Amino acid sequence: MITIFNRKELAITYSINEQARIRDILTAEGIDYIIDTKGTVMRNMGARGPAIQQFGENITAGTEYRIYVLKKDYDKASHLIHT
Repeated sequence: MITIFNRKELAITYSINEQARIRDILTAEGIDYIIDTKGTVMRNMGARGPAIQQFGENITAGTEYRIYVLKKDYDKASHLIHT
């Protein structure tokens, strides 16, 4: 089981495709992981409405994905996702 005490952050991305790529690699290699997701666009919808884009806001980067693995698996996982 992965907890805050035995995990290490492997990657942060705003791309659902990159998140899926990393997830597929880790699954294929049998490496346990967890993904912490934080939304940024939906949180502010009540103030602006869904159709209004704030100046400078990248609407394609609306969700942050933080991928964590066990500390003991970090080196292997890092190598796999960067090759």
